[in-house]
Amino acid sequence: MKVKSSIIQNKYLRVQTLNYGASLYEVFHKNKKINLILDLGSKKNYRFKHASVGSTCGRYAGRISNSKFQISKKQYILSSNEGKNTLHGGKTGFSKLPWKKIKQTKDKIVYQLYSPDNDQGFPGNLIVNCTYQVKNKFLHIKYEYRSDKKTHVNLTNHSYWNLERNKKNMIYNHDLKLNSNKYLQVNKNLIPTGNFKSVKESIFDFLKFQNIGKKLSFFKNKKIETKHKGFDTTYIVKKNSRNFIGSLKNNKSQIQVDFFSNLPAVQLYSAQNLNYKKKLFPYHGICLETQYFPDAPNKKNFPSTLIKANKRYTCFTKIMIN
Repeated sequence: MKVKSSIIQNKYLRVQTLNYGASLYEVFHKNKKINLILDLGSKKNYRFKHASVGSTCGRYAGRISNSKFQISKKQYILSSNEGKNTLHGGKTGFSKLPWKKIKQTKDKIVYQLYSPDNDQGFPGNLIVNCTYQVKNKFLHIKYEYRSDKKTHVNLTNHSYWNLERNKKNMIYNHDLKLNSNKYLQVNKNLIPTGNFKSVKESIFDFLKFQNIGKKLSFFKNKKIETKHKGFDTTYIVKKNSRNFIGSLKNNKSQIQVDFFSNLPAVQLYSAQNLNYKKKLFPYHGICLETQYFPDAPNKKNFPSTLIKANKRYTCFTKIMIN
């Protein structure tokens, strides 16, 4: 199937989407004349393997340990694509598939994907709608999904944000604030241990705006011991009436992007492993993936991602661009 692009816009924003992966290709700030996310260059590249750039990740965003889980004492074996674990839904996750465009207006587009029973090992025939809509200075992302069997679902958008005109400056000049005072402890394979850790007096503290470049220098200088030279960290969102997740800003472009969601966590990924055809490089963008916790199907103390048969579920993320 061909890669097909669509555009929705208003006087503040122009958003270009692609059917492959129900991906964001461009989030264009009309006043500043800057595209705020990374892309793969040619749209044809979205048909082939890439680092989920701008894509919808599913059935399960993040990692599932040992590529398996149980539902009602029945064990399901999943597609492994990161060692013995499953990442972003398996070898052929939602980010790699063509979605069907089922509706479009000037400011709204809806994509749909049908995922059959046993797709990558997951039970249930699952139908997912992904809606992008621009309203004033907001980009709304909404997922609606339903399965005919109990199954686990965790969906997120995997855009790499870079708010500068010159993307080669990487993300070092960006400042980040997160509405979170706890993060998930992980093992050497980035699988959660089940323990929650306080951000207080640690490298993981973004309760106030912090310069990302300064934070990353800790990893580079080996001032803290880690196998991974950057953030790939799940932050637990503090509940609040506005559903506020966090803010990313760049003082050079004077652009700030605020994230809001009804999901319980946000995955901060500083793109330390990003590398694509001499176009995209480590630390080139930053991901703020609103989602449920990784490995929740195997962790009883995590918010559940189990959905019941024939019931409609929704989640949303709103992104305000100033």
